[in-house]
Amino acid sequence: MNKSELVAEIAERTGQSKSDVDASLGALCDVMEDVVAKGGGKISVSGYFSVERTNRAARMGRNPQTGATIHIAASKGIKMSAGAKLKNAAKNA
Repeated sequence: MNKSELVAEIAERTGQSKSDVDASLGALCDVMEDVVAKGGGKISVSGYFSVERTNRAARMGRNPQTGATIHIAASKGIKMSAGAKLKNAAKNA
């Protein structure tokens, strides 16, 4: 399901206009970006998902082609976890 299909489905289920749903979804994405960019925060929608920024420490790795040891710099990533309701929906599908 892409964004326009998601917007259409939510609009149909809630009776709101597609433009209102699209604006709300856009605002949700903006808030998630802000929280992740600042770090230290976590967004949780109980039962469905949580999103937070993670920090990866610098480490040593290997070049798979040459076998040479390389330094991998520290970086930031995103952790998104499914909640219990979402996991149960997948199991029972």
